[in-house]
Amino acid sequence: MNRIPVIDMTATGMNITRMRRSAGMSVKDLQEIFGFSTPQAIYKWQRGVALPTVDNLAVLAAVFDVRIDDILIFENRTRQNLISA
Repeated sequence: MNRIPVIDMTATGMNITRMRRSAGMSVKDLQEIFGFSTPQAIYKWQRGVALPTVDNLAVLAAVFDVRIDDILIFENRTRQNLISA
């Protein structure tokens, strides 16, 4: 079976939280960087309920001084598992 990478949203959210804390930043700090009127999107990212858009991932990568691939956590699933899900 072919292995297909799938983003693990929960693990990615935990990774964003870890990176934010390691950078000594608050959710409010990220909110200001992105120019969001509320922090809800950032909380959704951190809980794994939603993923940042590609342009927001690029900003996060620049802020944390990492590659986008370092932010996203992948799990491998077989093609059969995805079709039957």
